[in-house]
Amino acid sequence: MVSAVSQHLRLLPGEYVIEHLGDGAPLPDGQWLAVVRAPEGLTVIRPARPEEADRWSALYGGDTAHAVDVPGMLAALLTPLAAGDIPVFVTSTFHADIVLVPSGCVSAAQAALRAAGHVVA
Repeated sequence: MVSAVSQHLRLLPGEYVIEHLGDGAPLPDGQWLAVVRAPEGLTVIRPARPEEADRWSALYGGDTAHAVDVPGMLAALLTPLAAGDIPVFVTSTFHADIVLVPSGCVSAAQAALRAAGHVVA
């Protein structure tokens, strides 16, 4: 199945953890890939520390940046991943999406996205 919205993605270097900091938590110090404040607190995506086991790899679609009102861009990525039974965590920027998959699933995720017509570097 080839997507009607083919995208160019790249695997960002390193591995990440996804954590929740409660309501009222301050913006964390240090490096992070994304921080989202919602009514229930902060969601932080940051580089994994050596002792952390629950690691995610990040695929970034910034090479085919798109306006926020373009329909189907995220669905084009998530549909083949869901069909491949690959868990995802997603955050978006103004221009593109960051799709995180468990690091142990990154090869399967890349294969599913390529089979759907996307380019994954």
